[in-house]
Amino acid sequence: MSALGSIERLYDLEPSLDEFRAAVIAGLSRPQKTLPCKFFYDGEGSRLFDQICALPEYYPTRTELLILEQRASTIARLMGSRVRLVEFGSGAGIKIRLLLRALNQPAAYVPVDISRQQLLAAASDLAADFPNLRVAPVCADYTKPFALPAIRGRLSRKTAGFFPGSTIGNFTASEATGFLSLTRRLLGPGSLMIVGVDVPKDERMLHAAYNDNAGITAAFNLNLLARIKRELGASFDLAGFAHEARWNEELSRVEMHLVSTRAQTVDIAGRSFDFAAGETIHTENSHKYSLDRFRDLAHDAGYVALEAWTDEQGLFSVHVLRAL
Repeated sequence: MSALGSIERLYDLEPSLDEFRAAVIAGLSRPQKTLPCKFFYDGEGSRLFDQICALPEYYPTRTELLILEQRASTIARLMGSRVRLVEFGSGAGIKIRLLLRALNQPAAYVPVDISRQQLLAAASDLAADFPNLRVAPVCADYTKPFALPAIRGRLSRKTAGFFPGSTIGNFTASEATGFLSLTRRLLGPGSLMIVGVDVPKDERMLHAAYNDNAGITAAFNLNLLARIKRELGASFDLAGFAHEARWNEELSRVEMHLVSTRAQTVDIAGRSFDFAAGETIHTENSHKYSLDRFRDLAHDAGYVALEAWTDEQGLFSVHVLRAL
């Protein structure tokens, strides 16, 4: 493969505008209107999410970082030397540095993300910080099958996966099982998969984390409409929608919605969508799993659980899985 600066050539499978349009129209055509949360992460959405991760109310990021700091050496021993490390939803590339510093001669790092702009920026920064590491970015929807890029130079002994940030909670249980099954096939038998998983907790803490006082999560949610308006020519009036995050006890998840503040009609690509006052667009789920529940889910996907760690307060968990 040819070089792009200090990183391998981008392997570009970014969803097309037609795919984006089709997903939006399909979601808004349902009785409970929905939008896929994977489309949150354009340039502005990625920037806002980085701000969310630094908020005092948003416990997942700092808690997971603490667990990874404490357990990075153990994870590195389990992975062994010359591993090819694949990160699904790599984002800003902060947590992966803890693992890369602990690993023995990693063969390559393959960040996979749907946001090309952030992916290339983060990959270039990381390659500068780890000049002896092969960095091969893949712009793709990682919930769909894709091939790992060939890596020049040092051969890897094995491949491992990394899926931090409790993103697994954005899927329903059946979707999470399907995604983990996809990663097992991609990484291969015997591969390790490191997954960050949020756990059930006090509803007041959850409400604060997803309805922050600074309004960053609200801006993040509303930015999805701004993206649809900009890229698809939709007639959304952002002032006509409000952010709402609510706890669903029965399904053990936080649900993010955009609430129509009045009766209105939105036009997109020759289609019209009517909204009643108070009607919502369901934009994201964040499921919370106990350690045992997630182990069962991973087992259904073809993994065996090796380790699971939590912080002292039991707010978050990091799991080490091995593909069967």
